[in-house]
Order: sequence, then structure tokens, then C-alpha cells
Amino acid sequence: MDATQLAEDAETLADLLTDTVDGGASVGFLAPLDRDAALAWWKERSAAVAAGHLAVWVAHDDEGRALGTVSLAFPDKPNSAHRAELVKLMVHRAARGRGLGRRLLTLAEDAAAARGITLLHLDTETDSPAEHLYRSAGWTPVGAIPDYAADPAGVLRPTTIYYKHLTGAPAHAPTR
Repeated sequence: MDATQLAEDAETLADLLTDTVDGGASVGFLAPLDRDAALAWWKERSAAVAAGHLAVWVAHDDEGRALGTVSLAFPDKPNSAHRAELVKLMVHRAARGRGLGRRLLTLAEDAAAARGITLLHLDTETDSPAEHLYRSAGWTPVGAIPDYAADPAGVLRPTTIYYKHLTGAPAHAPTR
């Protein structure tokens, strides 16, 4: 999505974000997440997309509702141009169990490789359902940090850091 598309899709993305938080996923917000706060958060992402620091993909249903999303955050330092962080992989509770999370993850990995990214990293709540997805997709756990982030209920939980080397990407640092 470009910045304009993201702004136009912010309403349905806010619904996805509130559903994700209400469902217990630790994506940086406490429950209950106010829909206006979720909407404002998505609208704020437009500047990062416009600047090329964030890439966002969204899967929609036939009515145009966001069923899932994933983003890549790109560092702004020259020594880190070869890597990106996978952030905010979310799937609406009504769409889970059908492979959408896997398809979004693969899409982000392929897009990163096409951009010349050779290393991805992410963090996720330890023992969350997302860990199974990342491990089965070939991501390597580095370790867990205790009490790293609060879950939606406000309870401090450990977070596991993962990385994945991308095959097919150039071995040199990309230029931007």
C-alpha cells in the first residue's frame, strides 16, 4: 500500500487491530483498545510509508474488510540496509486457521528478498500461537527476554526474538 491507500484503509485496519487486541494478541496495545486510538495509530503509519521506512500489505475480504496485515520496517542507517523488521502480522479472529498468516508472512519475506534484504528479524510473545507459525516457516529463535512487554490484559510477558536469512537475496548490502 502507498501512504494514500493506507490512509483510505485506516478504518478497516482499525477494526482489525481492535479485534486482534480483543483476541489477546500482544501487538503493542492494551485491551480494551479504543477504536479511535486504533484508527489514529494506523493513520500515523502513513508518514512512515510515504518516507519508505515502512511497507504494509493488507488482505481484504469481498466486502473490503481487512482480514489480515503484515508490515516491514526498514532501518534508516547505512550499516543496516540489508535487514528489516517484520512487524504487526495480524489475522482477524474470523479468518484464522485458513493459512492467511502463512501467506502474509511469505508475501513479506518475498518482498523483502526482492528489495535486496538478506536478513529479517521480529519479536513475538513467548508461547503465543504466532511462535508456531514462525518456527514452521524456518525462523530461528535467538532467545527470550523476560517481562519484555505487557499482554493486552497488562500482564508482563516474555518475548522471543527471531531471525531469518533470506535465500535468493543478493549477498551484498542493497543501495537505497
